[in-house]
Amino acid sequence: MWVQLVIMIVALVVSYVLRPKPVTPKPAALEDFSVPTAEDGREVTEVFGTVWIDDPNVLWYGNLRTTPIKAKGGKK
Repeated sequence: MWVQLVIMIVALVVSYVLRPKPVTPKPAALEDFSVPTAEDGREVTEVFGTVWIDDPNVLWYGNLRTTPIKAKGGKK
């Protein structure tokens, strides 16, 4: 029994020492993202149908408004 316990502990230590070290990924940079831009003087692309645009230029973005959340019921 003691021999098996010692073999198990040795195997555990060896597997811990020989395990692969995790590689830490580099943090994402601004160049890694493709976000729409809004630049003055840039040409406007006309799109007909459904297509994928790699470098969009934002001309207008909806009516942005907020609506307050009202609690229903509960204590007054």
